[in-house]
Amino acid sequence: MNTKILFRSLLLFFFCIVKINAQEILTIENAVKIALENNFEIKMASNNLDIDKTNLAIGNAGMLPKVTANLVDANRIENSTQTLQNGTVNTLDNAKNNSLNYGVGLDWTVFDGFKMFARLDQLKELQKLGEAQLKRTIILKISEVNAVYFDLVQQQQQLSALDTTIVISTQRLTLAQNRFNIGKASKLEVLNAQVDLNTDKVALLRQKESYANRKIILNQILARDSKVDFKVVDQVKVDDKLILSELIALAEKQNPQLESEIINKRVSELQLKQIKANRYPRINLTTGYNFLDSESSLGFTAAFSARGFNYGLRASLNVFDGFAQNRNEKIAKIQLDNSKIAIEQQSLLLNSELSIAFQTYLTNLELIDLEETNEAIAKQNLSITVDKFRIGTITTIEFRAAQLNYINAKVRNSNAQFQAKLSEIALKELAGNMTF
Repeated sequence: MNTKILFRSLLLFFFCIVKINAQEILTIENAVKIALENNFEIKMASNNLDIDKTNLAIGNAGMLPKVTANLVDANRIENSTQTLQNGTVNTLDNAKNNSLNYGVGLDWTVFDGFKMFARLDQLKELQKLGEAQLKRTIILKISEVNAVYFDLVQQQQQLSALDTTIVISTQRLTLAQNRFNIGKASKLEVLNAQVDLNTDKVALLRQKESYANRKIILNQILARDSKVDFKVVDQVKVDDKLILSELIALAEKQNPQLESEIINKRVSELQLKQIKANRYPRINLTTGYNFLDSESSLGFTAAFSARGFNYGLRASLNVFDGFAQNRNEKIAKIQLDNSKIAIEQQSLLLNSELSIAFQTYLTNLELIDLEETNEAIAKQNLSITVDKFRIGTITTIEFRAAQLNYINAKVRNSNAQFQAKLSEIALKELAGNMTF
């Protein structure tokens, strides 16, 4: 009988090992890589940047001429009466007249108060703005992947802690049953051990549910099938070398939100420059080559044709437009002032957020050291309690208290590491330095 039980146990253990090895070990680096390749928000932001790149063209700025091909085919059938100077009257019913006019024309704005150059510079700034927005989308997505990933690491650690408590509770139930069988314990002690074991099993099931749901959420962020199974690493590594002054300096250079506000200010400056350009004259060169063929059933000329080249210059100047020019310039200046205020506001907000996040980061680093110490003490206390429980020198209540203290210490330690990691992620996100 013992041989059969041993064989079944070894077979079950082997099966579990094979199943675990079959699962994908998803590292944070691979998770970020998958997100950058598949995430829908990043793809849309990348497409928007492609639109900005496509719009950056001298033709879109108005620097190139416009060439137009024209064709006019006009036909008439009418009853005509024609009276000549000598009194002769010519009459013709259903007289046919047709005219065919076709050619190519060119219209080129050679001067518009330098508006076209300002427009080209504005298109360049808009492309930079698209790059900053894509960068911000990528940073936010990397931060989200990190947060969900290390939440999974924390929950995986809590699963391990709950597995441990079930082992301890099972051992306690076995000891209580053995003591009851030899008359050294009451039935109540066995029942209490059984209730506590069932309570631990319920907690484990709840934790497994939470862990499975977070895996689905991570798969969703990675834009892959929610049924893809994987495991995460066992530990949370926190970067404890961050320095506030360095983070602030990085943020001033590469925070995408601050960068966007600076670009928006430049766009506003160029918009004002374009509006001011309307005070200058607009000069256009025109040229073309046309063909004209016409036929008339009545008149001095039965047929007419012409071929020729035309050219000219057109100049226009806004003399008075109901003070619209002044209003537009005033509005553009106000918008420029708003963009300057937005930069100051974003810079102040960024420094405040960094300072707050850094203080939380320092606190969480201290909590890690404290909770690691608490876990070690709780583990030692539980070991002593188990030995005392075996020889019957402590009550089941004391045993359960020591057991819960140890499990809670492990959970708090895991949570402290996770919270410190979240603080690290927040700081790097604000600094625009979010990688893995």
